Amino acid sequence: MDVTDITPQLDRLEEDLKEAEKSLEPLLGDIADISSKLPLLDKAKLYVLVAYAIEALLFSSLRLNGVDTKNHAIFAELTRVRQYTEKIQKLETPPEEREKTVNTEAAARFLRSDLGDNKDIKAKLTELIASERAKAALLAAEKKRPAEESAAETGGVDAGEKLPKRPKRNGSKKKK
Repeated sequence: MDVTDITPQLDRLEEDLKEAEKSLEPLLGDIADISSKLPLLDKAKLYVLVAYAIEALLFSSLRLNGVDTKNHAIFAELTRVRQYTEKIQKLETPPEEREKTVNTEAAARFLRSDLGDNKDIKAKLTELIASERAKAALLAAEKKRPAEESAAETGGVDAGEKLPKRPKRNGSKKKK
């Protein structure tokens, strides 16, 4: 390829870069004034965005010049700025509400061990533990039922029907 073939593209690239400089000059030249008017989170976003834009431009320039960017320091800087972006996103999204439940079985065991001297309290706590275990077993059985019902609908084994036992195999283990 002859050098004269790419001259118009280089001229167009130079004009585009000058136009980009003019567009970015108000933001980069007066960034302290702009950021002083913003709330703290927006200020952090602005600084991270500007840093990422500059790092991305440097990264692109290095790639265009044939430099191995994976082993270059710019790659680590891009990763660092990306981590800041993720931190800001975590701050913006509220944490999910935790489910507020009390493990009554564990509380009853704790109380029973602590108040085990009183026989009436110990008997009531033992009953409470047994009822909580029964509730847990019932909930577990209800969660398994939809699968059993769907198996019955598709021609599988009925919910009350037992599976036949497998025949025992003789000699299935390898002998040394």
